[in-house]
Amino acid sequence: MTDQAGRAGHIAVLVNPASGHGVGAGSGQVAIERLRARGADVRVYQGASEEETAALGRRAVDEGPDVLVVAGGDGTVSSVLAPVLESGVPLAVIPGGTGNDLAREHGIPLDDAAAAADLALDGARRRVDTGTVTADDGTVRRFVTVLCAGLDSLTNERTNRMTWPTGPARYKVAVYLEWLRLRRFAYRLHPAGAPAFEQDGYMLAIGLTRYYGGGVPICPGADPADGLLDVTLVHAVGRFKVLAFDALIKAGKHVGRPDVTTLRASTIRLESPAGLVAYADGEPAGSLPLTLSTNPDSLTLCVPTHPLR
Repeated sequence: MTDQAGRAGHIAVLVNPASGHGVGAGSGQVAIERLRARGADVRVYQGASEEETAALGRRAVDEGPDVLVVAGGDGTVSSVLAPVLESGVPLAVIPGGTGNDLAREHGIPLDDAAAAADLALDGARRRVDTGTVTADDGTVRRFVTVLCAGLDSLTNERTNRMTWPTGPARYKVAVYLEWLRLRRFAYRLHPAGAPAFEQDGYMLAIGLTRYYGGGVPICPGADPADGLLDVTLVHAVGRFKVLAFDALIKAGKHVGRPDVTTLRASTIRLESPAGLVAYADGEPAGSLPLTLSTNPDSLTLCVPTHPLR
């Protein structure tokens, strides 16, 4: 659901200086200047680390802003998602991370921080789904884009360790480096309302949105407001065929192939391969086994009035 917003007064701006190797800090400053120039009461929260940024996010929400503006990437958004959902405060995103896939999904300007900041004042308000990841030890994490486990999560781990190149190119380099050490995984899935199944594969993605990795449409049919998780599982097809799949996935043409399993469910349990670390929103989300579920219409996002999809 999308509603037109009125002019906001008190706006909290949370800046993650670690996002995008400094891109988040620069984008955040542009947004702060834009919002103040437009007469908003802007209060800035900027930590020296990712951990401090998350703590400041809760403090910012507790002070009751009309809108919380997050300058950073998808991981920064998910790090403050719990207090945002508890409060119901609308969220505006200033893309400043490596992938920026939440912004991409909703048509938020990727390279114009001032235009993205304007959405906090006069953008539409769209209710979208969020996801919950629950580990067997009771640990709970929230996410807003895609969770992956396999070649894609190993690629995320490598991407986070790399310092060059920057932006989406870093992810692409990491993909090919992981291809050189390609591993097969025995996946076991239990989707709600459907039989459990096992499938050997190289990569598994479960998305609320279409994109991960800086614009890769791994779940091209995902709708961020349908209350469902979209599953894409690429079977173990052979090392060189995976290279062909890379082009198909980037074009969103992999769905419907016999060597790709897709399904939708509101809750999904992943039981194997045990110990494999899953990533959600580009950040570690815990080791399998994990249970994923949707929280329909739980987040209010500031978006363009007529976002492109």
